[in-house]
Amino acid sequence: MMKTPDPLKIEQAALEALEAFLRNLPRTKIDRLQPVQSPEIGDIRADFHLDQELVRLYCEVKTSGQPRHVRAALDQLARIKRDRHSVVMVIAPYLSEQSRALCREDGAGYLDFEGNAFISAGSVHIEREVASQPKAEKRSLRSLFKPKSARILRRLLREPHRPWRVIELAKAAGVSVGHVSTIGSELKDREWLEQTDDGLVLTDPNGLLDAWATEYERPAGREQSLYTHLHGTALERAFAEATTGSSAGKLILRSYSAADHLAPFARNANRYLYADEQAMSQLISQMRLSTTEKGGNVMVIVPDEDGVFDDAVEPMPGIACTSPVQTYLDLQHSGERGREAADHLRQECLTWR
Repeated sequence: MMKTPDPLKIEQAALEALEAFLRNLPRTKIDRLQPVQSPEIGDIRADFHLDQELVRLYCEVKTSGQPRHVRAALDQLARIKRDRHSVVMVIAPYLSEQSRALCREDGAGYLDFEGNAFISAGSVHIEREVASQPKAEKRSLRSLFKPKSARILRRLLREPHRPWRVIELAKAAGVSVGHVSTIGSELKDREWLEQTDDGLVLTDPNGLLDAWATEYERPAGREQSLYTHLHGTALERAFAEATTGSSAGKLILRSYSAADHLAPFARNANRYLYADEQAMSQLISQMRLSTTEKGGNVMVIVPDEDGVFDDAVEPMPGIACTSPVQTYLDLQHSGERGREAADHLRQECLTWR
């Protein structure tokens, strides 16, 4: 997904970033700053005085700041003998919040090229957080949740404790083996997935779902606002009839309407649906729908890509709806009330251990 960076260029950039960071600290005198590339003392060694207190920095530089690479750096830094003046530090182009937390938990400092930094030694405590992300990181995250990749994620989250062989997962998701391998590598780097003797297994489904919810974009497609005078039992019966038969196509409840069956919380008078083109004519006939610019009570999306139908569930005979994962994602982007319904659904249906 992202091009492999040049280690030599990253190490030089790390040296420059560290020098700039130290020079911008008030009341600081740099005594030593040089690359060393030694297993015993890391890749960069720096000594400086801050308010006349000595700090010795031992830095490990990584071309990637993903959690798996940061953990490897921390393991390497753990071999360094330290005293009360010593601080170990991980430096990378970008360190996610998860990676930065790993460093703090391990008692290590960190610095990335975006400006995130942390040092704590004796009376010296420096912490700086920035909101920006490099474009490459944004592209990498977004590509994880594109429609084709999402087919893989839905399969993994549907059975989060199941080990998957790559070929098996590719077949189940309807994608290539190469695409599964690419997505698998990204997930492993972020420590959301691990390779076991039995296959690929999710290790942090909650972390994966949180990231997906943050980056989620509603499926692209044609949206229609329709109106029906049916309600209650008559509406349920008409919907069930619209989903039956060999020519019914694909038609499922989504958003609030799906949540009503999976984890009832926020009642909404409107009906929310995903449908393919084949289902639309039967839907309009069975539910007696008419088009309207305002006041619609049946909101239909005909998605360009049909992945949302892949893991549909049937909470009761004749009623199909989006999976708990897809329902959660849709609700998270349906306003404040929708987020409340999403939180309730997650507590009821998506509590992984």
